[in-house]
Amino acid sequence: MKRALNFSSGPAMLPDEVLEQVAVEMLDWQGSGMSVMEMSHRGEQFLRIHADAQQDLRDLMEIPSNYRVLFLQGGATLQFTIVPMNLIGMTGHADYVTTGEWSRKALREARRYGDAREIASDEPNGFRSIPSPDRWVRSDNAGYLHLCSNETIGGVEFHWLPDAGSTPIVADMSSTILSRPIDVSRYGLIYAGAQKNIGPAGLTIVIVREDLLGHALPGTPALLDLHAQADADSMINTPSTFSIYVAGLVFRWLKRQGGVAAIEARNIAKARLLYECIDQSRLYVNRIDPAARSRMNIPFQLSRPELDRAFLEGAERAGMQQLKGHRTVGGMRASIYNAMSIAGVQTLVDYMRAFEQQHA
Repeated sequence: MKRALNFSSGPAMLPDEVLEQVAVEMLDWQGSGMSVMEMSHRGEQFLRIHADAQQDLRDLMEIPSNYRVLFLQGGATLQFTIVPMNLIGMTGHADYVTTGEWSRKALREARRYGDAREIASDEPNGFRSIPSPDRWVRSDNAGYLHLCSNETIGGVEFHWLPDAGSTPIVADMSSTILSRPIDVSRYGLIYAGAQKNIGPAGLTIVIVREDLLGHALPGTPALLDLHAQADADSMINTPSTFSIYVAGLVFRWLKRQGGVAAIEARNIAKARLLYECIDQSRLYVNRIDPAARSRMNIPFQLSRPELDRAFLEGAERAGMQQLKGHRTVGGMRASIYNAMSIAGVQTLVDYMRAFEQQHA
């Protein structure tokens, strides 16, 4: 069976090795006589899967001991609500930097629960860059500073972290988690939907510093209270067991690749290959500030939009799927997460060059 090259922004492709192991263990996980989907989340087998996945993630990200790792549900979008419900009550205020659609949605949700302030925005520039920190209008009493490490739709990525002083930084890392090393100790809370670099949709990773727990607003439901979830080891209700299992396999796969530093080198090479193709072309255009270009989600437009349909149809015939850009920006978008190989990106580049030559 020939596998498609899947450039979807999420749910995204998973490593073949992981899917093959899932297939082998689907009916019988390691002699248990059960699929992981059939196991009790309180049973010995799944508790081992859960603990191993947590530890492997801690190893990969070098997560300090004073941080809790939670495996939750609801996607990063629910965290737009959970974060302010749990943190904005510390001071009643929060600062938000908006660099695209997802950080803008996070700000809109946070305003339901307190004084969430937009301290910087690149919207006047069409969300093509990241505002310089010297233009951020920081609050004196913010309980946290929120940013989106990578805007999946627009293709803008933070390649640096601001100096927030004593204010905890909260980051939506859905598209960048495990794509490059980070210093977790510089963050107060990290959250990420799993369906891009980690595993199937249905799982959300939250990494939170322990001193930030216990500040939920009055009336916060237990399922949305991070302190309650941490106390219950993410099992107030039945967790997303199968997604956690697959995530654990991805963590082990990533270790076999050499860890996060090794995968970053590969991701840099993939992004460079595709951006060079775009920049050297007369047909393809990427309008993002080069200093803020995403390594994971690379949008581009055709200078002749009437060719969009032919480009997509030709790509599908060549085995490349999900290259159509988000409906709000149009054009094309290639998401090249960890599981996408350099050879896969080279196949796309070869197609793009052949298509341009054909339509010159």
